[in-house]
Amino acid sequence: MAILWLAGTIVAGAGAWFVGWPAWRGYQARESRDLNAERYLAWRGRAASPSSGSMREGMTLAERRRLYLAGGLAIVALVCVIGYFATT
Repeated sequence: MAILWLAGTIVAGAGAWFVGWPAWRGYQARESRDLNAERYLAWRGRAASPSSGSMREGMTLAERRRLYLAGGLAIVALVCVIGYFATT
């Protein structure tokens, strides 16, 4: 029975990684591009007025959904590892 808990931990942890990491990297890359664009425009003297705010959009709905799913899988992995240590 303990091997099933360990297998569940590995599968859920790997699933969380493969679902969450691309979404996080995509978000970080877009934020970096937006910040670089703002810096470039400020350097060129064409920065947006302070009242208009920044160009950054934040996370998209798809990225947020994927990160929530990854968080849920990470919680499942945590429950599985607790179950593994409880049965060994």
